[in-house]
Amino acid sequence: MPSFGRRSLRILSECDERIQIVLNDVVRVFDCAVICGYRDEETQEELHRQGKSHVQWPDSKHNTSPSLAVDVIPWPVDWADRERFNYFAGYVMGTAAQHDIRLRWGGDWNRDWMVRDNSFDDLPHFELLGP
Repeated sequence: MPSFGRRSLRILSECDERIQIVLNDVVRVFDCAVICGYRDEETQEELHRQGKSHVQWPDSKHNTSPSLAVDVIPWPVDWADRERFNYFAGYVMGTAAQHDIRLRWGGDWNRDWMVRDNSFDDLPHFELLGP
């Protein structure tokens, strides 16, 4: 059975409890690694400069403590395998729905279930919606 390593657990601990509930369920079945939770101002601004984020500090859900967003990848990662990211995202979204937790995925920002209509893909990104 897959499980999170120390680094993933440390990053996940920076995230809202609802994100922790979802991902702790996901990792029991689908091996994955948590790569980003909370982002400080310097990190957020650098990612914005690099074009890896479209928002500046403090407008990302990564900029709250606890973080309302998380970046998580299927393991082992193949950044070129979009289909695997899609499959993984479906599993994460389904797990969240089972817990009545509303998420938005960075591969479907408008939540219309059409994964090729984004102008900006952030396939590892999941964020909480609503209270």
